Amino acid sequence: MKGKRPLRIGLTGNIACGKSVVARMLAEMGAYVIDADAIAHEVIRQGAPAYEAILRRFGRGILRADGEIDRRRLGEIVFRDPLALQDLEAIVHPAVLVEIQQRIFAHPDVPAIVIEAIKLIESGFARACDSVWVVTCPEPEQVRRLMQDRGLAEEEARVRIRAQPPQEEKIRQADVVIDNSGDLEATRRQVEAAWRRSVQEQSSAPEEAS
Repeated sequence: MKGKRPLRIGLTGNIACGKSVVARMLAEMGAYVIDADAIAHEVIRQGAPAYEAILRRFGRGILRADGEIDRRRLGEIVFRDPLALQDLEAIVHPAVLVEIQQRIFAHPDVPAIVIEAIKLIESGFARACDSVWVVTCPEPEQVRRLMQDRGLAEEEARVRIRAQPPQEEKIRQADVVIDNSGDLEATRRQVEAAWRRSVQEQSSAPEEAS
């Protein structure tokens, strides 16, 4: 018999809903967090798996002077063109998934592994998870956070929000929904309750057979 493997939590939510806030709370509770969006930045660097394919698709006009991809310039292209966004994701997601799998297998002794990804469901990453958690907040709050935290103009904030599937689509596929429209303590109470339920269910599950 093999021992129980870590619970795998897929954590997602649309832009500026606060999934990174929830991820930090889960890390404080003992989870190992894999930031898929940060990995996506890593795999497009010079010499990384997706770099050359992105240049072939989008041209060298997206490069900074140092040869690295200018993510803001690339974002301006793909968030205004759904087909371009699909092409970018088709290049980046497979490379990200390989790295996620490597990190999962490198951490067998933690109580839970959290895969934090804005495209968790759309990319197929959710299939590697035991439970899907979705963080939500109202669109006006998303706009406010993007303007305040990322310095976007209101129009650009709304373009980025509307380039994503509606939050309702993610909620329909969620096992846990965290409403992050209130203060941090309200969010923390929801996260702690869901964590206790999830870890308790995992601890009572049968061990994996060899």
